[in-house]
Amino acid sequence: MHFPELFLADRPPGAPTTPAFIREACIAIKRNRVHWLAHRKTQELIELIAFAAERWREPGNRYRHRALDLGPTETGFGRTTLEAGLDAFFAGLTVEALTSWVTQDLGEIRRLDEFCAPMGEMRHGRLALARGPELVVHIAAGTLPNPTLLSMVASLLVKSAQLVKCSSRSSLLPRLFAHSLAELEPKVGGCLEVADWPGGSNDLEAAAFAEAECVTVHGSDETVKSVRSRLPGSVRLLAYGHQLSFGVVGAEMLSSYSARKAAEKAAHDVTAWNQLGCLSPHVFYVEDSGAVSPEAFGELLAEALAAGEAKDPRGPLPPESAAQIAGSRSLYEVREARSRVAHEEAVTAPRGVFFPAPDHVTRVWSSPGSTAWTVVYEADPHFRISCLNRFVYVKSCRNLKDALHHADSVRGRVSTVGLAMTEGRSAEAAPHLAAWGVTRICPIGRMQTPPPAWRHDGRPALGDLVRWTDLET
Repeated sequence: MHFPELFLADRPPGAPTTPAFIREACIAIKRNRVHWLAHRKTQELIELIAFAAERWREPGNRYRHRALDLGPTETGFGRTTLEAGLDAFFAGLTVEALTSWVTQDLGEIRRLDEFCAPMGEMRHGRLALARGPELVVHIAAGTLPNPTLLSMVASLLVKSAQLVKCSSRSSLLPRLFAHSLAELEPKVGGCLEVADWPGGSNDLEAAAFAEAECVTVHGSDETVKSVRSRLPGSVRLLAYGHQLSFGVVGAEMLSSYSARKAAEKAAHDVTAWNQLGCLSPHVFYVEDSGAVSPEAFGELLAEALAAGEAKDPRGPLPPESAAQIAGSRSLYEVREARSRVAHEEAVTAPRGVFFPAPDHVTRVWSSPGSTAWTVVYEADPHFRISCLNRFVYVKSCRNLKDALHHADSVRGRVSTVGLAMTEGRSAEAAPHLAAWGVTRICPIGRMQTPPPAWRHDGRPALGDLVRWTDLET
């Protein structure tokens, strides 16, 4: 399947990219924006995005086929993982959802088209117009495609030209999405640029930054710090650094039937995108007063991950990642063996002879013959950062307050907490989680599929992008 060379990333491998190329590309898409995008109605853009998303979900769509055929090699995700992740993402980009997003962040669907206001503001004689940046430069993360694709959608909704800078091996999906938009509306495609180059090419990024009004960056804290240090003072930065997530399972969900269902949903959150995103759970805290113990829940989670691996294989890993998982497994297997020996000594000791019980019981379940998945149960409740790629901890807690106390080491860096609780208990838990600093709370099973309008890191994505002009009447 051949694609025209619409974008810099379409060129053959090894084609030279210079600061002059980047500068000229930025100037061109800014000029095109003035003629072809800045005056488009928001509703037209919503319908265009929703139609493109609908087509991506069609089995015969050529962009979908290309993504699923080349994606495993280009991204490292298995075909089934990619298919499930892309379907979930594009299913959220409906006309209704996009309209709700604009209204939520800007107050009125016409705010990007004309001076207007909701009724409450009109009563005070005040209208407002929101304007997106002339040019947004996106510094894309090198792992998950969803943050980059959603940033592209957000910038299009606010009518900005945009350059998407990908790492040298992560441009496939943003490039295919840009092509799918350009096929439906070539003039919109003319306001997009997708480029890839190796990290450390500061001269190329400097050329893009000099033309930008706003820069978004998803990645490690080191990447964010580097970009911030090199931005001109007049350029706004929207930074999304490294975040963590975890889940909490309530005692009321630990009957034999409900616990199995909760474990299956938890396994879905672990397998989605191979647990590599900020929304991926590192730990599941399980209350210890349920009919099913936290240790038994760990075993149920292991069974669910084994079943998931059969349907959705994780795929091979780089040697260093596989070695990290193998090393972590070995450590916990040694601890498991020690805790078993200590338990047996305590049980079989002669009357009157005291053997102390092990400080912390450890159990390990793992995929035989591979590093495909690992579950570690620890009675030690302190939060552990996982080595990811379907390696997850299960820990015992008395209640939510106890779980938050033991997760205090990552407070301020937690994006999402998934809850397996009744609706009433979730409503009671939400204010405590919000006060603790969590920016998103959702049911377990949906941790990896936020709606488009979710407030990433607690901030409104469209609201962050725009500048406002108030008109007092």
